[in-house]
Amino acid sequence: MLLGASLVGVLLFSKLVLKLPWTQVGFSLLFLYLGSGGWRFIRVFIKTIRRDIFGGLVLLKVKAKVRQCLREQRTVPILFASTVRRHPDKTALIFEGTDTHWTFRQLDEYSSSVANFLQARGLASGDVAAIFMENRNEFVGLWLGMAKLGVEAALINTNLRRDALLHCLTTSHARALVFGSEMASAICEIHASLDPSLSLFCSGSWEPNAVPTSTEHLDPLLKDAPKHLPSCPDKGFTGNIVGIGQCLLHGMTVVIRKKFSASRFWDDCIKYNCTIVQYIGELCRYLLNQPPREAENQHQVRMALGNGLRQSIWTNFSSRFHIPQVAEFYGATECNCSLGNFDSQVGACGFNSRILSFVYPIRLVRVNEDTMELIRGPDGVCIPCQPGEPGQLVGRIIQKDPLRRFDGYLNQGANNKKIAKDVFKKGDQAYLTGDVLVMDELGYLYFRDRTGDTFRWKGENVSTTEVEGTLSRLLDMADVAVYGVEVPGTEGRAGMAAMASPTGNCDLERFAQVLEKELPLYARPIFLRLLPELHKTGTYKFQKTELRKEGFDPAIVKDPLFYLDARKGRYVPLDQEAYSRIQAGEEKL
Repeated sequence: MLLGASLVGVLLFSKLVLKLPWTQVGFSLLFLYLGSGGWRFIRVFIKTIRRDIFGGLVLLKVKAKVRQCLREQRTVPILFASTVRRHPDKTALIFEGTDTHWTFRQLDEYSSSVANFLQARGLASGDVAAIFMENRNEFVGLWLGMAKLGVEAALINTNLRRDALLHCLTTSHARALVFGSEMASAICEIHASLDPSLSLFCSGSWEPNAVPTSTEHLDPLLKDAPKHLPSCPDKGFTGNIVGIGQCLLHGMTVVIRKKFSASRFWDDCIKYNCTIVQYIGELCRYLLNQPPREAENQHQVRMALGNGLRQSIWTNFSSRFHIPQVAEFYGATECNCSLGNFDSQVGACGFNSRILSFVYPIRLVRVNEDTMELIRGPDGVCIPCQPGEPGQLVGRIIQKDPLRRFDGYLNQGANNKKIAKDVFKKGDQAYLTGDVLVMDELGYLYFRDRTGDTFRWKGENVSTTEVEGTLSRLLDMADVAVYGVEVPGTEGRAGMAAMASPTGNCDLERFAQVLEKELPLYARPIFLRLLPELHKTGTYKFQKTELRKEGFDPAIVKDPLFYLDARKGRYVPLDQEAYSRIQAGEEKL
């Protein structure tokens, strides 16, 4: 504002008082502009204009395509039908576990069988069906078949057990559950607590004695179901775009593996002639930890697409494995401020234009990093961050814009935590990601930390409140605070639990055994801290900030500390020697 006023003042003085010609006035203004810091804007403009134009064109193209699909009610099943017509006999899916190949026609027929079967069993558009199985071709066919009927698919994490599994199934309000035979034991554990009206179907190998008594074997039922497309539902869905979506919408062949294997990864890429691989950050580190092999130089991979690749290993990953482009992105199912790194800028998860920032209304805003409360100016509006200043990523909510809307969660309380008012300007609403990022001078954005009630470990989001609830119940309702701590040489944060134990005594061996049944591996705390009591705020929330800062260093923490020994399968005392091994990466967590 001040620079603009100065330029206007010089213009008026030069022309009206000094009566200089326009050429000299122009040069005077240019020198003043450059001398007042305007050269920075010109530098940013020159370095980013091509990137911004490309990104803007992509954004406009995507927005136009989405609007067209909404206007013409072209759902994923309808778009998939056109893909089938173009490539009926091309391979759509390959399951590495059994080397099973499905063509687009086979995927279409299987998914139509699913839709017709569920329709015959009384499910209709708007109902919910849950899928609980490991990776394989049938997983895609089930989801697509449900979409053809307008049935929403609740995709249940296969790591969940007992209370966590029961909670997800109950919250989803599913009328039917399709589970893989490999998940039968997990379903048996909670069968007595399931809603009696929930229909159970098992896919895969069939052992009647290994499944709940009311379960039906799905595979033969689908073989007898009609293969034609059912009548179009009155609602449709989008989703699964990053990986499987490219198969359904664009006719790409996708290779599915049951579980990730670092030792076989490049062999698989060569065997199936893969040109694009999808990753999460932890996988890249696992691959780098493998000894060099010939296969890593013989593949045809031209792009690695994913999120979570840290700056510290980015260059080593791309150079060692000879991958020309790393396409890092940031996003989530409910997120309205997705980001993309189109030009392989090392460490960046995306960018926003410094020249035309209003085109894509996202912003980093200042927060109190201890409480994550938004910091506001005198006018009550959030304060935007400057380059190099960490802040929470937010996106303006515009419900009429398909890329800016926020559809929310089933839990209204969770919605309230994710929406803030008066963020960009008075009266607006914005989606709060809960993630702290940093922007550089050119507008590239770098992920810094995940805050709030979740942290990320082993590629999974861990809910601190859910883990706290489970631990408290196991410890006879003792106070428990769960938080994530940084461990050198690992991605994300390892779970740590501070537990109120006035006597300092706890049967940790039995505790570890019970946790194996109650929590998935990624959610089990790696570190334990036993305290006489846990301090709380005035609103009865645990004061985790200081606990998080102190971490698990026995030189700082004087309370008893323990860590989960992966080899022994139990918690053992964490002394200075063990701490040093963990810091050096010599202790497997």
